Amino acid sequence: MTQTTETPASAEDQQPLSDRVAGRRRGRIHRAWFVAAVTFVTIIGAAAFRSLPGLLIDPLHQEFGWSRGTIGAAVSVNLALYGLTAPFAAALMDRFGIRRVVAVALTVISAGSLLTVWMTAAWQLLLYWGLLVGLGSGSMALAFAATVTNRWFTERRGLVTGILTAASASGQLIFLPLLSWLITRYDWRPAAVTVALAALAVVPFVWLLLRDHPADVDQKPYGATEFVPKPAPVQGAARRTLRVLSSAVRTGPFWLLAGTFAICGASTNGLIQTHFVPAAHDHGMPITAAASLLAVIGVFDVVGTIASGWFTDRFEPRRLLAVYYALRGVSLLFLPMLMAPSVHPPMLFFIVFYGLDWVATVPPTLALCREQYGDDSAIVFGWVLASHQVGAALVAFLGGLARDAFGSYDMVWYASGALCAAAALMALVIRRRPVLPVPVAV
Repeated sequence: MTQTTETPASAEDQQPLSDRVAGRRRGRIHRAWFVAAVTFVTIIGAAAFRSLPGLLIDPLHQEFGWSRGTIGAAVSVNLALYGLTAPFAAALMDRFGIRRVVAVALTVISAGSLLTVWMTAAWQLLLYWGLLVGLGSGSMALAFAATVTNRWFTERRGLVTGILTAASASGQLIFLPLLSWLITRYDWRPAAVTVALAALAVVPFVWLLLRDHPADVDQKPYGATEFVPKPAPVQGAARRTLRVLSSAVRTGPFWLLAGTFAICGASTNGLIQTHFVPAAHDHGMPITAAASLLAVIGVFDVVGTIASGWFTDRFEPRRLLAVYYALRGVSLLFLPMLMAPSVHPPMLFFIVFYGLDWVATVPPTLALCREQYGDDSAIVFGWVLASHQVGAALVAFLGGLARDAFGSYDMVWYASGALCAAAALMALVIRRRPVLPVPVAV
């Protein structure tokens, strides 16, 4: 009798003792939530660099006489590298660990931002802000959030993805008003120094508090029924990244996901985040007021992204994406009519509406990557994110050219609205069943 009662307990206790003690006993919070919290704070600290480009266009144009197309080119290099670095960063995290990759990335961001203080030529903006900050920020991209989510959670993945995605918006909310005030009151250089210090300040938190895998602290992933050993470091990170890409590009869902996410980037980072402030300023709105509206987008982005993660755990991701893109496209078509020297209720409605939809696309897109590509989903999502940033880079550059050529941004708003309608249709035709023979252990 004693033998039979002990058998289930000994089977359950295959994992280390510290896992059982630190688990859910007596309602203690799982360590995965602390890791998610550190990741959230890290992304907030790194979000300062994403708040600055749109605020730099007018000051750099006035001080150096550079065209908006030239400045937009530096922003586009930054955005493109942000995306193209992401899949390699996901593989590097498998090889060297999350802490090392993220700590180095934050240091590179800090160095690139600080060096812009001494620049005197446009090529230096391309080098410091475009290349260095782009490479560093790419390693802090959403592939970071995807890697943390995949390793530490088997339940609530949609919700956690939404929370970590919202961290970038929270950082925008914190830094945009501060950076715009610094630029208006003093100069753009103190704002660049603030970005550098914010990125550097997060490094100690990453190194001391972040852990690469639940096995490092003898725990199971949140929601898992069995202990998961830490996998051996994956050799050949670059080869693996390219191999995963080579396999994924042979599947239809990859191109649909990449296409829709490219339009997502074009209509958010490339369009609104880069050009909304100068566009509003063209209509007589003060820079601080326009930047405050972007910060309000950040407020509602937090709500919308977390809600989208909750919805993704419960509803079909394809339909969610179609709804998100369709609503975004409609709102962009109305934006040219809402521009005015002062903030009025219709503009506030647009800001709230657009904020709720800003990156609500991330949780369902990541869920579809996970469904289609299994263990390689973080790297595949990194490549999908690369398309997001390429789309953003194109619009950041072309939007500046359009403003120089036509004297307004109206055509850019209308074109982006039409692209969002196309993205809604593309989302609906993504197949639901996995297309790669990836064995999934349950």
